[in-house]
Amino acid sequence: MPRRPLRKRKSAGLPPQKRRSTGRGPATDPLQLSVQRLLAARGVPLTAVEIAHELHLGSGQLPILHTALAQLLDGRKIDRKGKRFFPAAQPEQLRATLDLTSKGFGFAILEGERAKGGKDVFIAPHNLGGASQGDSILVEVSATARGRKEGRVTQVLSRAVTRLCGIYTESGAGGYVTPDDDRLPYTLLIRRGDDLAARDGMAVAAEILDYGSERQGPTGRIIEILGDARQATVQIRMAVIQSSLRETFPAEVEAEAARLTPVTECANGRIDLRHLPHVTIDGETARDFDDAICVERTGAGYLLYVSIADVGHYVQTGSEIDREAYLRGTSVYLPNQVLPMLPERLSNDLCSLVPNQDRPAFTAMLSFDAKGKRTGEKYARSLIKSCRRFTYTTINQLLYLQDPEVRAAHADLTPMLEHAKKLTALLKHRRSERGSLDFNIPEPQVTLNGDQVASITLAERNQAHLLIEDCMLAANEAVAETLAKAKKPVLYRIHERPDPAKLDAFTDAAKALGLFLPQSEVDPAWFAQVIKQAHNSPAEYIVNNLLLRTMQQARYSPENTGHFGLAAEYYLHFTSPIRRYPDLVAHRVLQALLAGQTEQATPPIPGEGKTLAEAGLHLSQCERKAIDVERNVHARCSALFLMDRIGETFGAIISGVTAFGLYLTLDESYISGMVPLTSMTDDYYLHDARRYRLIGERSNRMYQLGDHAQVRLDHVDLLNKRLSFSLVPAAAAKPQEKEEK
Repeated sequence: MPRRPLRKRKSAGLPPQKRRSTGRGPATDPLQLSVQRLLAARGVPLTAVEIAHELHLGSGQLPILHTALAQLLDGRKIDRKGKRFFPAAQPEQLRATLDLTSKGFGFAILEGERAKGGKDVFIAPHNLGGASQGDSILVEVSATARGRKEGRVTQVLSRAVTRLCGIYTESGAGGYVTPDDDRLPYTLLIRRGDDLAARDGMAVAAEILDYGSERQGPTGRIIEILGDARQATVQIRMAVIQSSLRETFPAEVEAEAARLTPVTECANGRIDLRHLPHVTIDGETARDFDDAICVERTGAGYLLYVSIADVGHYVQTGSEIDREAYLRGTSVYLPNQVLPMLPERLSNDLCSLVPNQDRPAFTAMLSFDAKGKRTGEKYARSLIKSCRRFTYTTINQLLYLQDPEVRAAHADLTPMLEHAKKLTALLKHRRSERGSLDFNIPEPQVTLNGDQVASITLAERNQAHLLIEDCMLAANEAVAETLAKAKKPVLYRIHERPDPAKLDAFTDAAKALGLFLPQSEVDPAWFAQVIKQAHNSPAEYIVNNLLLRTMQQARYSPENTGHFGLAAEYYLHFTSPIRRYPDLVAHRVLQALLAGQTEQATPPIPGEGKTLAEAGLHLSQCERKAIDVERNVHARCSALFLMDRIGETFGAIISGVTAFGLYLTLDESYISGMVPLTSMTDDYYLHDARRYRLIGERSNRMYQLGDHAQVRLDHVDLLNKRLSFSLVPAAAAKPQEKEEK
């Protein structure tokens, strides 16, 4: 980001000198300190002559005083008006977290500002003050340029990165580790004896012993040899270490989980629902089943039972398990493992709604009329027995493909499931009418074969997924509305309106793709019309992605401002307490309401003095970290998958156009990469930013957002997780004249 040059201070009456900026800390020169103390003590502005008199300086020492005054002015320690000097007002020191970019500059995320929609503070490389990615810092705002604040780091409060992973290189009396996180702008020096006998080129984990200075980089020691960086399991482990995820549970947490006893009978108000034909519907590889459903046909419409694992019965606020779950915030799902929020004794055993086993649950009983409108709701702690563990594939075959063999095999449950199909169709229709958005963005699925990436395909998503989602959405909305109307403090799942600047950018991109945008208020229904218009078109993937980027990130907050994407006035997370902590908070608050407590007897989050607002920020950050590490793992696996396929040609869609080149997504695997402008040597290409295209100056050949192209894989950068392609000469490209006719 270009910076506005600072205006030089006028220094009439002061001799020219070579100045040094001393803005990073207090003045250390004795004369400067004396001047500062004098001005602070007097409390009134003084001239240079008056300062010299007060400090008993002779006429021969005036040049030295002028130099000291100039340096104090440069360091912003004093200020002046006319010929008189006085103490400068010290800028406010703000607490923030540093987010570095691979280009060397960073942004200070001020505490609480991002949640309020405030902008981050730009930090130039020379103003980092030795701070690194994720560090907790004090930042001083020094200027504002182009609507964004600029500042400098004045103090590092705590270090975020205490260990890192990377590639070890032998060098002289030891070696060094090159971090595989391009936001860490240094190499870590490893002295001989601290290298664990690592071999050149190995992937390692290292601990930072000394963070060094701006002139000398950090030093550390290797704590684990991870292995060959070309192995998928090694790359996934590196992503886990890079994200500082908690890989194992403390011994006291495991011990507490081992002491828990299963619930086998109804007591303390728990109702018996074991007679109902509850079923779970999950993916083939799922091991923790935290939701089960049952639907009954009634005279007025339907009765939906959404029974959720009663995690709150086992996990008491402030217990060792609870504190650890809060720190993790969420489970993290990786191709070869799950890093669960709860110990396996709970997540896969006591809480999991496995078939033919009595399990404690928290059940939402929701009544709907024949048109799918909710007409009533009741909640109770219950004891259920799931009678079948279904997969999405089986339900899709049974209900939507009408497979006779599958229907015959599950004839006892088919009538109940048909009721669920009819009810969820009504629920989906009502959501669509109010403007709820249904993004269609394929999710890549990585399959491993030992240490190798066997395939990257699109995860199957069928109508059975939508059926269970509609049931969960209905329960989440009902609980949110119940708690809101009861005025019970809880963590809502909120989603604010899109940022106007991003909306303008999307509008330009949509027009470039040939879409006709609705001439109406920009509300959820507006976005829904755009999604519908792009459905089944070549631009569908691009439009959905651009719309998703236009949206603000959903987050957790005690203030209910509604959910824009769902067009819902009330929404929270209730249905997945095994893997999400905010759901457990909702369970505790709802139980307190059912127990008739006017005030929460036990706080729904651990830690004395901790507020729901602080919990919302922390849990939103945990969710963001989980998403980031999953994307990180996908990028690593994508690089490994294509590493031995350099020179091959792929079909791709252009998903982004910049002055530096084309971003693209491969057709079959949805792997992302880039065609650098430097590789497009057949012409000189001009960047049309408003219409998202590159145009050849001589040939008028054009590459535009949403176009399909044939590309050749040129380079795989495993360390930085980047894939570089070049356009195949025969790639289809429209002449500009055709587009303008």
